[in-house]
Amino acid sequence: MKFEFPSVQKPEDVAIADWNNWTWQLRHALKNQKDFETVFQLTEAERIAFEGGKELFNIRTTPYYAALAGRDATQSIRQILMPHQKELSEGSQQMLDPLGERVNNPSPRIIHRYSDRVLFLVTDICSVYCRFCTRKHFTGQEQAFIKADEYTQALQYIRSHPGIREVILSGGDPLTLGDSHLERVLADLRSIEHIEIIRIGSRMPVVCPMRVTEDLVKILRKHKPVYLMSHFNHPGELTAEAVTAIEKFVDSGIPVMNQMVLLNGINNHPALIQALNRRLVYLRVKPYYMFQCDPSLGTDHLRTSVEDSLEIQKELWGHLSGLAMPNLSLDIPSGGGKTYLVPNFQVSQDGPVRRYVGWDGVEAEYVSPPAESIRKPEAYPYDLEWEQLKKGKQT
Repeated sequence: MKFEFPSVQKPEDVAIADWNNWTWQLRHALKNQKDFETVFQLTEAERIAFEGGKELFNIRTTPYYAALAGRDATQSIRQILMPHQKELSEGSQQMLDPLGERVNNPSPRIIHRYSDRVLFLVTDICSVYCRFCTRKHFTGQEQAFIKADEYTQALQYIRSHPGIREVILSGGDPLTLGDSHLERVLADLRSIEHIEIIRIGSRMPVVCPMRVTEDLVKILRKHKPVYLMSHFNHPGELTAEAVTAIEKFVDSGIPVMNQMVLLNGINNHPALIQALNRRLVYLRVKPYYMFQCDPSLGTDHLRTSVEDSLEIQKELWGHLSGLAMPNLSLDIPSGGGKTYLVPNFQVSQDGPVRRYVGWDGVEAEYVSPPAESIRKPEAYPYDLEWEQLKKGKQT
């Protein structure tokens, strides 16, 4: 099937050279009610949010993403970027730090929850402040690049923990940094012998695809292996401009994986999820995570129920290949880490005999071999590596 990815039309009064310049997009971001009213006809609930909601979380969008939202007849994308009165209401669960990052913050700008990897928060800034953001306790403080002493301490922490094999650059959005800052970070991390993988989590290919320049791609390729973790949430975000950005990465050998969030009234429908993920796979992007929305402040109206999410996952199960099926995951609040959610196809168990009913109604049993027949292979020297990884947070 040939997919179509329409372009976003720039305003007539903006020069094409400006529109296609990512720094112009950031400098001309919509930041207040007056700016937003130049593009949108605001509802009363949105006006109330502008008046009372900025203290809760910053408000900003790029002209490009605003133009995309303006053409979206379903209003789905508008809900991602537009503040709403419901953000000011007390929901069923409201947490400033739902992932417990502050209790897993052993060094400035470092979140160390899992033994073999850390988050390195290299900036506070995003070009668009998505209303469902899980890091409202940190993001939006307007510090473009971290202070020199915090940067030094963060790198020293990573160096002193040989069990850390992977660093995930986050923030804020790391791709809001200029090329020189980003190259410095990548080069410094690559100088640490035990760092194997670097990931960059970014919404820029979605909200400001102009950021993905040939120079940026060369920098990432130079410091390989670097994985790009994109954040497309709706098939409408896959524009011609976004496709060009993604293809620059994958054509240069930079793997791209997508993390999306299930959002109430925005994308929580199997037709939308399959449309997004089939198109991503077509573009050589692996759908990686489908997250349950975290209970951060002001997001209750955007959260789906676990039951709704599981129903979506189950409906997709037999109709999407494994390439297009993301892992449905919930972050246990207060720093409990991720738990995967999957449809339960087991209907009974009697000793080693388990009985299952598949997605299409086929029923059969699976018989495990006797426990005494299970034997473990020799793992040397990989068992030493495994033990070191498990001690990653303590060493």
